[in-house]
Amino acid sequence: MAEKKSDKNVDRRGFIKNGLNTTAALALGGIAGFTITKSTKGDMVWQIDPDKCIQCEKCATNCVLYPSAVKCIHAYAMCGYCKLCGGYHRPGTKRLDTAAESQLCPTNAIKRTYVEDPFFEYTIDEELCIGCAKCVKGCSAFGNGSLFLQVRHDICVNCNECNIAKNCPADAWVRVPASDPYLFRGEVRDNRTATSESGDV
Repeated sequence: MAEKKSDKNVDRRGFIKNGLNTTAALALGGIAGFTITKSTKGDMVWQIDPDKCIQCEKCATNCVLYPSAVKCIHAYAMCGYCKLCGGYHRPGTKRLDTAAESQLCPTNAIKRTYVEDPFFEYTIDEELCIGCAKCVKGCSAFGNGSLFLQVRHDICVNCNECNIAKNCPADAWVRVPASDPYLFRGEVRDNRTATSESGDV
């Protein structure tokens, strides 16, 4: 009798173990399928053309995600590493330091690190960045334009009808191949196929 009870426990344990393994396999298969679907959906994804962007701040407020999937990107090769950075400091600031009242970014997403006199390195904390483009506007007006906005595709859900694209006053939102999803200033592409007005490709 004890032997039969023990066999039932083993069977029950085996059944539960097999059930958990099957559930885990299905879940992993579903995640992999979703990831493949997300990345290859029409083979096109949304992106911001930095040459058309007017820093209107709509990327921060119109994305279906919060914070926005749009983040500030820093092209270090273009940066002058200036002590007075138009993307970091508020216009007319009296002190060129890291005090909150001196900073342009409303969320403190830009970090400033001293390199050597008179050079500073600026890095973006993407978790804090909301895509408001205030730093991009400052950098474009008083710097060399090394800061610009891009859609981060590890965050973006790639909506067919992107709410930001619909509300972009400059038609800066375009569809680009998922295999090459980022655009840089001055970059010319023949394979751009749609703007915000034309919707899904």
